[in-house]
Amino acid sequence: MVRWIAAAALIAAACLPAAADTRGDGRGGRFEDDLFVHLEGRWDLTRRIGGREAHNAVEARWALQHQFLHVHMKDKAEPPRYEAEVYIGYSHAADEYVAHWIDNFGGRYSAMGRGKRQGNSVEFRFEYPDGPFFNTFTWEPKDGTWHCHLESVGKDGRRTTFARDRLVRQH
Repeated sequence: MVRWIAAAALIAAACLPAAADTRGDGRGGRFEDDLFVHLEGRWDLTRRIGGREAHNAVEARWALQHQFLHVHMKDKAEPPRYEAEVYIGYSHAADEYVAHWIDNFGGRYSAMGRGKRQGNSVEFRFEYPDGPFFNTFTWEPKDGTWHCHLESVGKDGRRTTFARDRLVRQH
């Protein structure tokens, strides 16, 4: 009788759903991050690019059961000249951040960047048809802003600034 009860308890335990590991990869996991949590919300983005200034509205919200931070950027010009959807997540297996970047330049220029955190920054490296591209996200806790430094790589292998962004939280 005791053996039967023990066997029944083991079978019942095997049928129960396993507790979700919120720190790992896969369904049930969550992207919990003390850096990118600061990007959640609404922002005004000022971009300095090619000697001119562009203004974007940015909204960042958790998506896909908290696996990614979904960042939507849209130019404030009418009609908008630029719009992007970015999904920032984390691969525990690879111990690195990922960023899926799609925008109105279309499928050829959609890419996934990978990056490591250093302090309050993550430098994402994207592989594009014409070479690598870097976008470094930096959180400035003193004034509550984000800065992005976007760099292209020339044929000589040197990085040059493509654009600089400053994100200020909307009130």
